[in-house]
Amino acid sequence: MEYAILGGGALGLVAALRLAERGERVTVYEREPVAGGLAAGFQIDDAWLEKFYHHIFRTDRGIVRLIGELGLADRLRWPRPRTVTFWGGRIYQLDSPLTVLQFPPLTPPQRVRMAAALAFLKVAPAAPLEGKLATAWLRRWMGEAPYRIVWEPLLRGKFGATRDEIALPWFWARVHDRTTELGYLRGGFQAVYDRLVARIVSLGGVVQLGVTVEEVRTAPGGKLAVTTDAGERHFDRVISTLPPRLLCRLVPELPADYRARYDWGRAYGAHCLILALDRPLTDSYWMNVNDPGFPFLALVEHTNYMPTGDYGGRHLLYLGNYRPMDDPLFKQSKEEVLAEFLPHLARINHAFSPAWVTESWAFSAPFAQPIVTTDYKDHIPPFDTPIAGLYEASMFQVYPHDRGQNYSVLLAEELVEKLVPEA
Repeated sequence: MEYAILGGGALGLVAALRLAERGERVTVYEREPVAGGLAAGFQIDDAWLEKFYHHIFRTDRGIVRLIGELGLADRLRWPRPRTVTFWGGRIYQLDSPLTVLQFPPLTPPQRVRMAAALAFLKVAPAAPLEGKLATAWLRRWMGEAPYRIVWEPLLRGKFGATRDEIALPWFWARVHDRTTELGYLRGGFQAVYDRLVARIVSLGGVVQLGVTVEEVRTAPGGKLAVTTDAGERHFDRVISTLPPRLLCRLVPELPADYRARYDWGRAYGAHCLILALDRPLTDSYWMNVNDPGFPFLALVEHTNYMPTGDYGGRHLLYLGNYRPMDDPLFKQSKEEVLAEFLPHLARINHAFSPAWVTESWAFSAPFAQPIVTTDYKDHIPPFDTPIAGLYEASMFQVYPHDRGQNYSVLLAEELVEKLVPEA
């Protein structure tokens, strides 16, 4: 049977690999010139750096298993980097139960209350939390001060005006799934995607990069026609790893009742400004920027996590954002973003000068962060669509977990097992 897979991120490539291993013929279409989707990188000397900051957790067994399977386990590192919060013009470490109990902006009773609520989320199942709002639960069980100082700025930074609509199970997963040890592949996660492509090709598959899918429609003989900017081909089955809203645009034959339920919801785009500095800005890896007035929500200093020697001595940091996709940020030039963002770095390190910046890059992507409301679960599509042979498997289906490489691997393997069960 011949498959087309729309999207060359982790989900699409792992699905293609598993299908090819089971003797199926596969063709992957990816519009970007490199594989990897939101985890794809760009080259800095001999290394690759992700366009959008990435790491994995000890609990991410699917991606760890895949890395080993691809012969890359020797590159995987598990440091315990420092995570901090910028509040009231000061930097505070806040990345473990102990640092929660020592967090100076809160009183001792407030710290204990927040720690107890986090401990509950760490062990509780998600099901009893369905239908509840994150903001209401946080205010009730952690208290107003922890909510105002720690959590409201993070929710505002990630979800903007929709922060009070976010479902508690989404927040639960952010606590429940995560570990203090973080994993990173020396040289960049791009090696995973390049090896996946090579493995797929070695099994007879095809991976077409830089090709945009324009339409999918039914064709004679029970086939599906996939039209791209490189031509048209017919397949027995098509797997879309694109967001449901994009699938609905590509497949005009999807019926109205399917669209009413699944062509639904909102998502924000991701934007990252990456800077190469001639010296470190801070001594931390991850900084949640909770003070008001900053144009970015997170400062991720990658080379306080991985050695600067991997990147020719550069000190690399990300300034990250999630914004509505019509936000002016996505239309600004890199120079305009630099002019807006750089003055704020002096609020974090008073010695900072724009002269420290030696190189810069800017990247953006649509549909990067779904707005996970309390009715989100009711609009998660199944793998099957009403069109025979057309399947949907995207990061919108990993609820309540957050999008990431690990859940892409697991979802792809679940779909392939459904389509072509192992003997």
